[in-house]
Amino acid sequence: MSVEIVAEQTKPKRVNLRRPDIMEAVREQVEQHYRSQIVEKLRQYGGVLEAGGLKVRLAKEFGFCYGVERAIDLAYAARKVFPGQPIYILGEIIHNPEVNEQLIAMDIKFLSGPNKSAELDDLRQDDVVIIPAFGAQMDIMEKLRAKGCQLVDTTCGDVMSVWKRVTQNAKEQFTSIIHGKAKHEETLATSSRATASNSGHYLVVLNLEETDYVCRYIRHGGDKQQLLAKFAGAYSPGFDPDVHLASIGVANQTTMLRSETEEIQRRLRQAMLDRYGAPEIDRHFRMFDTICGATQERQDALIKLLAEPLDMMIVVGGYNSSNTSHLAEMSEARVPTYFIRNASKMTSAQRISHFNLHEQREVETPDWLPAGTLYVGITAGASCPNNLIDDTVRRLFELRGVDVDALIAGLDARAAGA
Repeated sequence: MSVEIVAEQTKPKRVNLRRPDIMEAVREQVEQHYRSQIVEKLRQYGGVLEAGGLKVRLAKEFGFCYGVERAIDLAYAARKVFPGQPIYILGEIIHNPEVNEQLIAMDIKFLSGPNKSAELDDLRQDDVVIIPAFGAQMDIMEKLRAKGCQLVDTTCGDVMSVWKRVTQNAKEQFTSIIHGKAKHEETLATSSRATASNSGHYLVVLNLEETDYVCRYIRHGGDKQQLLAKFAGAYSPGFDPDVHLASIGVANQTTMLRSETEEIQRRLRQAMLDRYGAPEIDRHFRMFDTICGATQERQDALIKLLAEPLDMMIVVGGYNSSNTSHLAEMSEARVPTYFIRNASKMTSAQRISHFNLHEQREVETPDWLPAGTLYVGITAGASCPNNLIDDTVRRLFELRGVDVDALIAGLDARAAGA
């Protein structure tokens, strides 16, 4: 099987794996690993399954988004096209442990993170390297370019849209205020674009409290060293708040809460209005909507589900997944919520292991699934495969003594009879 490689002297080699014949060859393998018959059936029957006093409703939108599906397809395609060749990936392709474990089982070697098994410096010309969906920092891309590696770039299109914004900010001498987690792979990649021109700057704010601190500095000035200490590791080299907060553009990590990003934009804009006045605002402030569409769809679907009279929510996905964590955060504000990696965490009706967002660790809760009638909502982040939702639904009903396959077979029979 031939592989088209797009190459230029000044750019890394890119492997074209999106050809229909290659995609067809890997589709069956991908579906075998991640497809869920139960999820498909639940969607067919309105997202609701009820038996044994248990009523389970899935959010309308959950699980893999297009960008994640594309990234996984390309990783599988790389292994199919290069069956005997070492393949490397810069880090976790997405923040889901089961998916990353599957890549390890395919003998794809990780260059960073908890699964690291190879070194970036050991790469050689024509080695195949997968760029994760989060993208990669500019200096890493330059190293890969210099080595002549073949790149399988799975960077999400929404992430690249943010890169365009911060790059434009830098060209026009606007400092990018990035709403995100400073050490997250996506934010690291984005911030590196803000400084690529050697004249751009950035400052990463995590939340409203940090935003308010910056707003006070914009309005009144303050102790420069104190600000730099507070945001250590979250700003560009040479960043001077007395100079570089004069003109700002707001961007974000695409998986943050939309409502929080919008409030951050509003507060920063008001601070610039207070400092410079309405006639000058366009010279000092700009903002763009750079929240991932899939992230927003899943948040909107959860808001709608939370309007139901739920007794509890189960959120499924990787504990280090930003978009999944935000779903859990939204949910726990309204109803008892259990954020689990997979169905194995539901040990019994008397014990569940789940991630505590406030303590940032897994905890156990006793007697979490009481007897009687229960209305349970389920959602998952954009990095969670449907098979994990399948396992979760099965386990919930299993704990109530219900055979899900028999339950769905009965629904099919009634639908056919109708």
